[in-house]
Amino acid sequence: MTTLVRTTETLLPDPICAAAQDVACAAALADHGPEAVGVPLGLLAGEGLVVTHRFACTLPGYPGWEWYVSVTRVEYSRAVTIDEVTLAPGPDALVAPTWVPWSDRLHPGDLSPGAVVPTAPDDARLTPGWSGTDELASEIDPGPLHPVNWEPGLQRARVPSAYGRESAAARWYNGEHGPRSSFAKAAPGECASCGWLLTIGGPLGQMFGVCSNLLSPADGRVVSLDHGCGAHSEASPDGGARPARSATVVDDLAPDDLEMGHS
Repeated sequence: MTTLVRTTETLLPDPICAAAQDVACAAALADHGPEAVGVPLGLLAGEGLVVTHRFACTLPGYPGWEWYVSVTRVEYSRAVTIDEVTLAPGPDALVAPTWVPWSDRLHPGDLSPGAVVPTAPDDARLTPGWSGTDELASEIDPGPLHPVNWEPGLQRARVPSAYGRESAAARWYNGEHGPRSSFAKAAPGECASCGWLLTIGGPLGQMFGVCSNLLSPADGRVVSLDHGCGAHSEASPDGGARPARSATVVDDLAPDDLEMGHS
């Protein structure tokens, strides 16, 4: 039978060890029996005087797996000895998926009572909180959602970073309690004009609040100000839509500018 040799440009199999296919096969049969060892599949050249002979694995449940039998010899000797017999996956073997840490496999809603999910010390969503030594002035926090004078926290070891707040805002805004949900599209008004809206402080309060209507599907949830549902406090009895909220206007003019505009 012709032996398949897989080598690199600089690594060639030792000819004496390469010819010891019968010795390698006998070792595999002795360890695992004829019901587990199949036909030869070739060999692999190792460093020095080491050659690995490959044999098909015929065990149920191991399709595509191979027995690797490594043989070697002492220099200037023709006597071949067995290094080890191992089972390894071949190119088409059925193998388990790559292991993923439990904390990385979790999705929103997976956490059960009593479960603990540690947060990595270098999680980009968090930044050091107030400790007496933090240089809070060095926080670079551009944009309307995270002004420079954000509250550092009350002796918390870490607080949301600019990235963490922006990630949360994007997730909430694009979620089921944002303006694109089916409830919001069919609502008679926006949450910003609803009496059930509880405002929140901090930078995220410019875009979000908390619903307090027990009849609303968003009760107790963070909602965007342009979200809405049929439980709007000002919905008309006939179900007609209220006038839409006008766009927010930011007054950045000084009193002198206003007076000049009316003169």
